[in-house]
This record gives sequence, C-alpha cells and structure tokens, in this order.
Amino acid sequence: MTARLNKDECILFSGAAPGAEAEFGAAAERHGIEEVNFTFEGHNDARTRGIRVLTHGELQHGDVSLTYVSRLMHREYRDTPLFKKVLQTIWHQVNSGQEIYVVGKILTDGTVKGGTGWGAEFAKLCNKPLLVFDQDKAKWFRWDGSAWQGAGEPVIAHTHFTGTGTRFLNDAGRRAIEGLFVRSF
Repeated sequence: MTARLNKDECILFSGAAPGAEAEFGAAAERHGIEEVNFTFEGHNDARTRGIRVLTHGELQHGDVSLTYVSRLMHREYRDTPLFKKVLQTIWHQVNSGQEIYVVGKILTDGTVKGGTGWGAEFAKLCNKPLLVFDQDKAKWFRWDGSAWQGAGEPVIAHTHFTGTGTRFLNDAGRRAIEGLFVRSF
C-alpha cells in the first residue's frame, strides 16, 4: 500500500467551473486540501475559494491554435474569445499539476469529449500521469502512453494535482471524485 500524502502539502489545481471542477473543489475543501482555481474576468465561477484570476498576459501563456487543437481532437471548435480563454485556463491547470484527473467521457478515438478533452490531450503531450473517470462506463481509466487501461480505484500520488472535467457531472462522477479524495486523504 502506498503511503498517504500529507494533505497540508497538497494543492488541487482546477478551474471553478460548474460541474466536475466545482465538485473537485468542494471535495478538496471537505478534506482540508488547498485549491487554486484558475479563472478570468467574466467567467461563470461556481467556486470562490482559491480563485486566481489570470491576467491577459498569463492567459496568453496558455494560448494555443484552435486549428491545432481541432486537428488533435478530431473535431471542430468554435473560435470565440470565451472558448479560447477556457482553453487557456485549462492550460494553466494542467501545467500546474503533477498528475491530472478528469471526469467526462472517453470517445472511440481515444480523446475525451468536449473542451475538457483539450486538458486530457495536453496532459498526454506533457507526459503527465492522466486518469479519466468515464461517467458512461462508471470506471476510472489511466493513459499508458498509447491507450486507455482500466485503473481500478486510483489514489492521488502527487502533492500538486489537477481536477477538471465536464460541466454535466452525474451521480457516478460525484461519487468517483469523493471516492478519490477518501482513498487519498
């Protein structure tokens, strides 16, 4: 069995959006874990704890070509200022975490559905430990570098971790997030 992390040294990096990010933040708060929620002016934040409003310059650090992301994700994304800022905040979340936890749906092409998918793909590109809870299958999966493998009931292994995912969180997703925190802390 792996030793538990000292929760006083742990930080959840997330985005404060409704759904999975809000649930990761609420779980962090219940378990006494610090949280940093990257956001931007005008964003609809569901969390207020740990808010970190990114400046224009900081957002630019996470800028990525929508053409590149669309090609990588095998789908088209709308080129709107709001969507670009969401992708930029996801860049900060993934960049800050040592391991990445996502709640959503793994598609048949191996990507994760929605804007959340960019976070998962960026984690793959950065070669960071990546775990996705697929709400439709009600199971955790780990990216092994080339394919998704069943992950059983994972435990957070790094002090700086990222929690992100779908706005459309269901009960299985909520239970998965809480179970992850209970097992880890």
